[in-house]
Amino acid sequence: MTDPARTPAVKPARAGPGLALLLAGLSLLMIAPFVWMMLTSFKSLTEASDPEWLPGAFRWGNYPEVFRVIPFLRFAANSVVVAGWVTLLQVFTSALAAFSFARLEWPGRDRVFFLYLGTMMLPGLVMLIPTFQLMVRVGMVDTYLGLVLPAAFSAFGTFLLRQFMLGIPRALDEAAEMDGASKWQIFWDVILPLSRPGLVTLAIFTFMGNFQSFFWPLVMMKTVDKFTLPVGMMFFDQEHGQATHLLMAAVTMSVIPLIIIFVILQKQLIRGIQIGAVKG
Repeated sequence: MTDPARTPAVKPARAGPGLALLLAGLSLLMIAPFVWMMLTSFKSLTEASDPEWLPGAFRWGNYPEVFRVIPFLRFAANSVVVAGWVTLLQVFTSALAAFSFARLEWPGRDRVFFLYLGTMMLPGLVMLIPTFQLMVRVGMVDTYLGLVLPAAFSAFGTFLLRQFMLGIPRALDEAAEMDGASKWQIFWDVILPLSRPGLVTLAIFTFMGNFQSFFWPLVMMKTVDKFTLPVGMMFFDQEHGQATHLLMAAVTMSVIPLIIIFVILQKQLIRGIQIGAVKG
């Protein structure tokens, strides 16, 4: 038999120069819009419509001007509050539903799960009018609750967390039940801590998606002080005649925090996706 100690280690395959160039080119294409946005944020109003990428002179005053034109911090705070509450509620409700579908036995469980999963096939615009009519009837138009509540439930989040929970050994449930733990204690003390990678992954996706949400806040909110940041940026076009240079400065300031969050949490995000794929 071959001695394992003498067996040469398998080196990871390296990408050839052609593949490396292809990936580099695709990376440049991906970051090109972001680079153009940042460079445009330093241009004057007349230069913003020019095809030249570099500004004639970097106008750092565009960024302070944004705060004088719109209540940027107010809009940003509204977006953070709405996205934060949506993230908290969606992670919690998705975890509860995933626990029921993955760890509990009840009649018709799998059929209900696939029916619930089928709602992901419905376009958002199809659900917009019924949801808005419901918000009108319950008096939640122009309220933060009207923005948060419809987004507090997610079929995708339930599916993602269910895949994690299916990979957790059922022997842990049985051991906890033998110690007298209730279903809630099993969920809260056993399953939820072991599903942390999935919870973090869902939280990142949910927060970023809702922080940048535009159409639903545009339909729901009527008071300017309650506008979220994407809706508030419309003032650059309505009141200041296509102030593209200021708009790009505002968008840059709204995107950079999301990039920082992604960079900080990217290891947990990638780990969560990988574990979910293996367990699924």
